[in-house]
Amino acid sequence: MTNVATLYPAHLQTMMQRHDRALGETGLDHVMIYGGAQHMIFLDDMPYSFKMNPHLESWVPVVDNPNCFLLYTPGAKPRLLFHQPVDYWHKPAAAPVGPWVEHVEVELIADPVEARRSVPARGRTAFLGEWDESFAEWGFSEANPQPLLDRLHFERAWKTAYEIECMRIANSIGADGHRAAERVFREGGSEYEIHQAYLMATRHNEADLPYGNIIALNENAAVLHYQHQERSRPEDAVSFLIDAGASFNGYASDITRTWARDEDSEFQKLIESMDKAQLELCSEVRPGLDYRDLHLLAHRKIAELLRELRFVDLDAEAIVERRISSAFFPHGVGHYIGLQVHDVGGFMADRTGETIPKPEGHPFLRLTRVVEEGQVFTIEPGLYFIDSLLSELRKSAEAKHVDWQRVDSFRRYGGIRIEDDVVVTADGHENLTRAAFG
Repeated sequence: MTNVATLYPAHLQTMMQRHDRALGETGLDHVMIYGGAQHMIFLDDMPYSFKMNPHLESWVPVVDNPNCFLLYTPGAKPRLLFHQPVDYWHKPAAAPVGPWVEHVEVELIADPVEARRSVPARGRTAFLGEWDESFAEWGFSEANPQPLLDRLHFERAWKTAYEIECMRIANSIGADGHRAAERVFREGGSEYEIHQAYLMATRHNEADLPYGNIIALNENAAVLHYQHQERSRPEDAVSFLIDAGASFNGYASDITRTWARDEDSEFQKLIESMDKAQLELCSEVRPGLDYRDLHLLAHRKIAELLRELRFVDLDAEAIVERRISSAFFPHGVGHYIGLQVHDVGGFMADRTGETIPKPEGHPFLRLTRVVEEGQVFTIEPGLYFIDSLLSELRKSAEAKHVDWQRVDSFRRYGGIRIEDDVVVTADGHENLTRAAFG
């Protein structure tokens, strides 16, 4: 915590410099960022879970209080309008405290409408956030201008030391949850019981999670974004895939691990091979690497596993060229991570919003940029036995190269994914996730 507080002032200076440059380039004088509103469920008086606008979170560690605003004018101290209503139905958020508060001007507002008087009377003020028609009379020059967003999103790829430390802590919290989840799996727990153990270990509730936990036993691991948590314990849990992260000051970790019940099984050997391949992919990370090349390398490594473990009788290059590997590995090898699990800017070629295309035949890759120092992203190769994709492969001309009896014997395991969060350093990388697991 002390280290985070020490790093925050330099982070704030970086935020000011980025906004100074972006506002100047787009002919704007001020920016007001709206954190967002709490929304009610249709035909109900209960709200959806609230998620803060990441543009506001990038300035201050306010993560769970709706109706806050932040005003910034180049050369002036950032001004946080912190919503603190008079309310006896719900407990209002406590006024901000902590070392970071001295670097920001904080004003408490009882009603979001009070923020209107803070919109500068002179100059052009951009509004960033969830738009409401009531804001139309507040005097904003533009709402969410794309040129401003492009510049801010492009630069979010480079994380400050403060942001990296927040993600380092988020990985440590997530690792605690993964250890607890593995223990309950080995004790025979249900998906729901594993999920609850994860929450307890991370001291998170559902709203704190950066994304919904993927807790998948057996065949459920073949569903990439498996969203359920079965309450009943399976008769025989042979495999367990967990994709679950944690949050700290609004910054996320994104971690995936896969486990086998029988440590002498062929599936365990496949997990070990995938873990080795994943670490080899991580070792490729250094400034100047084209992330698209890393994705294609992941396909070649998975193709090597398909050949070595006798699923496919072609060499690795042919397995990739004939798109057979895509039936077993249909998603991208990773994405930026930060204030959002799938952080913005992954396709941007420059500050103007020009984009870098995905490799042909790889529509689900979320990152196409050249790797540079200070960027943080995931590396998450996988190998799955997905019924719908295997059915398509079985109907194709490439089906004759697949050992279908062997493939069918692995369907009960669902699949494997190994995922770490990696920081690019001057001469290589730092693996935040492996360090968190010790």
